[in-house]
Amino acid sequence: MQGSAAISPSKPVPRKTASNGQTVKLLSNVEKLRLLTKAEKAGLLSLAESLGLSLSSVERLGLLSKAEELGVLSAITDQSTPSALLTLSLVLLVLGPAFVYLVPEENALEVVLQVVVAAVSVVGGSAAFAASNFVSNLQRAS
Repeated sequence: MQGSAAISPSKPVPRKTASNGQTVKLLSNVEKLRLLTKAEKAGLLSLAESLGLSLSSVERLGLLSKAEELGVLSAITDQSTPSALLTLSLVLLVLGPAFVYLVPEENALEVVLQVVVAAVSVVGGSAAFAASNFVSNLQRAS
């Protein structure tokens, strides 16, 4: 299988260390926060399965190895990620109102552009803020 070749027992998974010298144990922290139980109670696992995303499809598609190639899994253990996400959220949340204030409303295209930029900045800023909080909690769940 393609997905199982990326995670092999002979290849150790690198662990990042926190600024205080402690190793960030991602799976242990997921367990301590009871994230899978919370996802199950919220109905997220059933929703994912109804959309065709099961553990076997994750393995078949190689999603975990692709996430590691893109640096997503390493970023979760990086101590600078929460502050970077918080900074991104603040920039996006300021961008929306600033754009609406600075762009004139002389024609319909400019108004549509204001609405689109404001919506993207609010949704993106909110998502980055939530991700910052989530990663921060995941890293310190010791």
